[in-house]
Amino acid sequence: MILNDDFTPMEFVVHVLERFFGMSHAQAFDLMLTVHQKGLAVVGVFSYEIAETKVTQVMDFSQRNQHPLQCTMERE
Repeated sequence: MILNDDFTPMEFVVHVLERFFGMSHAQAFDLMLTVHQKGLAVVGVFSYEIAETKVTQVMDFSQRNQHPLQCTMERE
C-alpha cells in the first residue's frame, strides 16, 4: 500500500508506481489520485517476499530522494 502525505510531489509518486510496480503512466496517475483523495491505495498483491522487497525498494528510493513517501504491506 502507498500512503498519502502532504509533502511528496504527485509526480514522484507516479514515477515510483511506474518504476517499481510496472504501471503505465495512465495507471500510475489514476492510482496516485486515489492515494491523494482516499489517503492510501493498494498497489498490488504479491507473495510476502516480493512485497517485502518492493516496500524496501520504495522506502529506500524515497529516502534517497528526500521524500517522506510511505509504502507498507499487510497480510490478506
